[in-house]
Amino acid sequence: MRKPEIDYILSTMLDSHANVSDLNLTVGKPPQVESSGQLVPVLFENISLDSLTPFQTEIFALNLINADRRLTETLIKEGSCDLSYHLPDKARFRVNIFSQRGSYSIVLRKLSTTIPTLADLKVPEVLAQIAEEKNGLVLVTGATGSGKSSTLAAILRIINETKPVHVITLEDPVEFAHPHIKATFNQRELGIDFDTFANGLRAALRQAPKVILVGEMRDRETVEIGLTAAETGHLVLSTLHTIDAGQTINRIIGMFEQEEEKQIRTRLADTIRWIVSQRLVPKIGGGRVAVVEVMKSNIRVKDTILNGESEGKTFYDIIDQGEAFGMQTFDKALIKLYEDGVITEETAIAYASKKPIVGRGIDMIKAKRGEKTTPIEGLKLDKEYEKKIKEQQFKSKI
Repeated sequence: MRKPEIDYILSTMLDSHANVSDLNLTVGKPPQVESSGQLVPVLFENISLDSLTPFQTEIFALNLINADRRLTETLIKEGSCDLSYHLPDKARFRVNIFSQRGSYSIVLRKLSTTIPTLADLKVPEVLAQIAEEKNGLVLVTGATGSGKSSTLAAILRIINETKPVHVITLEDPVEFAHPHIKATFNQRELGIDFDTFANGLRAALRQAPKVILVGEMRDRETVEIGLTAAETGHLVLSTLHTIDAGQTINRIIGMFEQEEEKQIRTRLADTIRWIVSQRLVPKIGGGRVAVVEVMKSNIRVKDTILNGESEGKTFYDIIDQGEAFGMQTFDKALIKLYEDGVITEETAIAYASKKPIVGRGIDMIKAKRGEKTTPIEGLKLDKEYEKKIKEQQFKSKI
């Protein structure tokens, strides 16, 4: 296969279904796309791709790598590599090529060409306040494909439209190309402009930025330099693959030695400004919607970071009781989406952090609507049991 054929296949896959987010090429399966969270096959009339062979995926991978020596060495040594690929006049992709059972698989994530707004993403408006922060650390967390990069892009868009500041981004690869509006953007790509996030972040401290975006906090060294940047007057935005605020704090602390725990807790308490965690859940009628947990730093958050969670003083409790500060748990977000008719009861329960809380919330909504809150009907007190109870009560009075 040559590049025109590769581009034709990718273009056909993109156009095959609505809401395509990922393209998947795996040996033994036809080319597949992820549409609204579901993997579906793509069939071709003129090309035999019903079951991809190891040779076909390898040729595909080599075309995407395009004789790049660094990427080739990384793929051979580490078993996987990341790169970007541009489909002319169509789309940009973040690509991961990886080996499995002696052959290569490829996943291409479609990158948006337009920078979203918070309203476009349907996330809480309170996140706009992040753009007002002067310094500190802001973390957006969640599983791969949960929309972390889009949320950060929307926050950077607000900064770009309102503040004349220098912004450095360190990405793998560059996902959203920000134009210069009020802010000045310098966007650097891993492997092309810098070799590791830690080195890129260390260099950024000498490039006079006010805002630094780090694509991912992958290791201890990156976290340490990120904390230093946040402590020295920079606003540092980054991501972690964690599911909620509590796990995020624990993951960062776990990157350090036990004897360093007290120091790292102190540094985190001083620098953390926001932790935003995201999940994508299926909507009624197709597509997906973001469910967002928001934790904003306050005295209680700082105290819990310093001393750890305890009974009645967990990050979940703090977020649950912090609505006045713009905080929101996943569970309250799910209940609101159910109330608005966006998701089903089954979806709300399945994605809940604490299922009993979501269950009670849904029952309250049903009760207000006059709907049944239980499938059990026709309950009545056993007559014999009722008679015995009355006899016992009568005897106790005598």
